[in-house]
Amino acid sequence: MENVLNKEIKEIIDACPEVGRILDEYGIGCVPCSVGSCLLKDVVGIHNLDPEQEATLMYRIEKAIYPGRNVPKPVVDKTKKSAPKKISYSPPVKKLVEEHVLIKRLLALIPTIVDYIEGSIKVDKELILKCVDFIRTYADKYHHMKEEDILFKYVDEKAEVIQVMYKDHDTGRAHIRQVVEGAERGNKAQIKEHLFGYRDLLTQHIKKEDEILYPWIDRQLSTAQVGEMFRKCNEADASVGDELPRKYERFIVELEEKFLQEVAK
Repeated sequence: MENVLNKEIKEIIDACPEVGRILDEYGIGCVPCSVGSCLLKDVVGIHNLDPEQEATLMYRIEKAIYPGRNVPKPVVDKTKKSAPKKISYSPPVKKLVEEHVLIKRLLALIPTIVDYIEGSIKVDKELILKCVDFIRTYADKYHHMKEEDILFKYVDEKAEVIQVMYKDHDTGRAHIRQVVEGAERGNKAQIKEHLFGYRDLLTQHIKKEDEILYPWIDRQLSTAQVGEMFRKCNEADASVGDELPRKYERFIVELEEKFLQEVAK
C-alpha cells in the first residue's frame, strides 16, 4: 500500500475508477479535478478526516485496488458517535472566510439577475457592469489578491491544491471577460452562460477554500507566521482604505433590495 500512497491520484483513478467513486463519497472531489497530480497520501492529509474515517477510507481504497488481497478491516466503535468537526480559523484566515460571505450574496442573486435580463427588452448594461465591478474589485483585487500575494506564499505554491485555486481564479476572470463582452454586444445568452459559469465555479471554489484549503494551510502555520500574515493582510486592507469594503457591501444590499422589489411586483 505504501507504493500506492506515493502515486498521483489521477493515475490511481485511471487504473481503478472505483477509487474515484469512494473518494467522492467522502466529499473528496478528485475525479473532476483538472490537474490530478496530488499523491494519494496528500489527498487524505489535506482533507483532515477523523481517524476512524481515514482508516475506513484507506481500507476501502486498498480493497478496490487489490480485490484479491486479505485486507484487515478496521475496527470501528459503533457506539461512539463522532461529532461533526468544527473548523476554527486563525484571525487572518477568518477574515478571508468572512469576505466570502459578501461574495456568496452576489452569487445567490445571479439567477434572479439573469431572469431580469432575459425578461427585459434591452440588456441592462449598467447593472451588469456594476456587478462586474464588484467581482473585479472586491472579489478579485481585494480578496483573491490577498490569497495569491499573501496566503498562498506560506505553503508550496506548486502543490496541486494551490494550482487548482490559481486556475479557478483565472477561469473566473475569463467568465467575467465574456460577461462584459456580452453586455457590450447586448448578447443575453452570452451573459447568462458566463454569469452561471462564474456562479457555479465560485460556489465550489469557496466551499473548497472554507472547508479544505484554509484549514489545511492553518494547520501548517506557526504562531509567528499567523501574526506575520495578520499584519500583511491588515496592510493590504489599509492600502485600499476602509471605504472600499463598505462601498461594495452597500452595493449588495441595494441589489438585494432591488430584486426583492422586482419579485414582489
